[in-house]
Amino acid sequence: MSLTPCTPNLQLEFLGYYLAELSLLDCSCIKFLPSMVAASVTFLSRFMLRPESHPWNLELEQLSGYKPSDLKECVEILHDLQSSRRGANLVAIREKYNQHKFKCVSGLSSPSVIPTSFFEDMKKL
Repeated sequence: MSLTPCTPNLQLEFLGYYLAELSLLDCSCIKFLPSMVAASVTFLSRFMLRPESHPWNLELEQLSGYKPSDLKECVEILHDLQSSRRGANLVAIREKYNQHKFKCVSGLSSPSVIPTSFFEDMKKL
């Protein structure tokens, strides 16, 4: 992949904004702390951009205070929102993030299932 160093980070940033905005308009996300939603958005964004790589690591766990198993329910809700299995009525947000200035992140697809192994706790070396 021949992308400039800024492109993947910008795409990750806009994808995070998009997923966070989707979460604001879904009642099922209210029960989660904002820090958990932010960590789950990071997890899902990283998964969507590199589905073959584990989206979480020990550094993210240490910085956020969340293990992958803590994030499972929130990540799955966000994944459903993103893939239109929920929140099909969130058209305005999808259109907003389908613009080139937002790197068209709402048009990105993600595998239909997140491997359960990605939610297993990290092994500390």
